[in-house]
Amino acid sequence: MAYDLLIRNTRIVSAADDACAVSGAAFVAVDQGAIVALGPMSALEPASRPRDEVDAEGALLTPGFIDCHTHLVYAGDRAREFELRLQGASYEEIARAGGGIVSTVRQTREAHPADLQQQSARRLASLMRHGVTTVEIKSGYGLNQKAELKSLQVARALGQRFPVDVRTTLLAAHALPPEFAGRPDDYIDEVVQHILPEAARLRLADAVDAFCETIGFTPAQTRRVFEAARAAGLPVKLHAEQLSNQGGAALAAEFGALSADHLEHLDEAGTIAMACAGTVAVMLPGAYYFLRDTQPPPIALLRKHRVPMAVATDCNPGTSPTTHLLLMMNMACTLFRMTPAEALLGVTRHAARALGLLGDRGTVEVGKRADLCLWDVDHPAELAYAIAANPLRARFQRGLQHALQ
Repeated sequence: MAYDLLIRNTRIVSAADDACAVSGAAFVAVDQGAIVALGPMSALEPASRPRDEVDAEGALLTPGFIDCHTHLVYAGDRAREFELRLQGASYEEIARAGGGIVSTVRQTREAHPADLQQQSARRLASLMRHGVTTVEIKSGYGLNQKAELKSLQVARALGQRFPVDVRTTLLAAHALPPEFAGRPDDYIDEVVQHILPEAARLRLADAVDAFCETIGFTPAQTRRVFEAARAAGLPVKLHAEQLSNQGGAALAAEFGALSADHLEHLDEAGTIAMACAGTVAVMLPGAYYFLRDTQPPPIALLRKHRVPMAVATDCNPGTSPTTHLLLMMNMACTLFRMTPAEALLGVTRHAARALGLLGDRGTVEVGKRADLCLWDVDHPAELAYAIAANPLRARFQRGLQHALQ
């Protein structure tokens, strides 16, 4: 039989079972971008005629990694603020000096789309070097219609320029822009009446997110955003319970959210609501580490109620400046006490579910997209074990192998 690609002599971690079991010597056949056959090498037809063939030489094969929570499109950086915090400056002091998210918003608004794309492309290339084949990119550093739409357009353009699937999320309700200081309800009016409908009309957003927190938006304001998203036919996600318990996870579940993210202060009622709604819990250990937080998400509760747990970088300039998803797997294990198998499922099967994409990716199965990674490791646990290592041998997007730049 003719195939576009045949990967032979590999060991498959399908991610279709919770144990992340490893097969013996196996093959994967790909045609027209999808997996059409797989199995032990002994079952491979001798007459197979692939157009391209890869001998994996025993390397481990996993689904392509999915980074399901990033703020990758932004201008500038906040390295100077990092220094100031180490010297004892408070968040409020930095903000009063023109820093914080206001600094990123200002630079992102001022950036020409080509410059914004160039800066963001470097971060995306790094994600891809670490095995990412699908990435979610949020807006949220524009905070007005022009800049929010610009950010989403840049994200879409990155997906067209690079061999990676980009999913976009409108996060206009990320923070209160300076021109709306003291008027959060007026800004939510702007989001639900203008920014969100225009993003939906232009088909720039695949989902809608909000930051429900004491320093973000109230549950009532978040509800208005979710209602507008529902009217526009867009699924929702939520930054929830990161700094306090605002009941955001239960609110997200009420709207059938794809995911609720952060969740350090999640309680059992919110966990049960997520379980009933099928909402994925997205763990973001990079922000937890960078902020020196001390209350981890309630992993035991999530396990008890069988809530799927994803893991993501939360790539952003202020609280998680990283593009290393493998390192986030390590942190999920060391800081949150997730198992290596849970961490791997968190960047494959459960990450796909957190984006509403489990139907066509996230596992190595016949009929799924041939988004795949080959790793020079003996056991899946090694992917989470080594600090900041990168044993990626090959990365395939829809069955096409791309150079690791």
